Amino acid sequence: MATKQYLFAGFGGQGILFSGKFLAYKGLTEGKQVSWLPSYGPEMRGGTASCSVILSDSPVGSPIVSKPDVLVAMNLPSLDKYEDAVVSGGVIFLDSSLIERKVKRTDVTVHYIPATKLASENNMPTLANMIIVGKILKEFNEFGEGVNAALSKVISAKHADMLDVNLKALQIGADN
Repeated sequence: MATKQYLFAGFGGQGILFSGKFLAYKGLTEGKQVSWLPSYGPEMRGGTASCSVILSDSPVGSPIVSKPDVLVAMNLPSLDKYEDAVVSGGVIFLDSSLIERKVKRTDVTVHYIPATKLASENNMPTLANMIIVGKILKEFNEFGEGVNAALSKVISAKHADMLDVNLKALQIGADN
């Protein structure tokens, strides 16, 4: 693996921080060095929220992700803001239910996932984020033991009933 830098971005309330936290915990359960840096502030009130995650085989020197290997864009302002920051050869996952335009760059791999539509159709309207994460796990061949362990860490005991729904959302993403 070496080091992989992720940037999750979208509107506040789309589960951006949760997605990043899940990925970070998954890395921890698999013995990776991890950094998780959420963005707080006015972004949480409907603006562009973001979360940086670094997974590495060696210690992480800085939690700042300025040139992500992987961008997850959950809305058009996020794609507009971060598309050019992705490294050449990187990967962009975007919610094609909310982003109508195509990625302009030709030096990155792009996955158009109708996550919001799929979430709505499957009666899980708040889990478009996890549908995209499911697609990420499939594309990087990272579905494994760490998925259940990470979900158990990020889903509080109060919301334990959401474990199976989140697993289903991940599977929907992997299947699309």
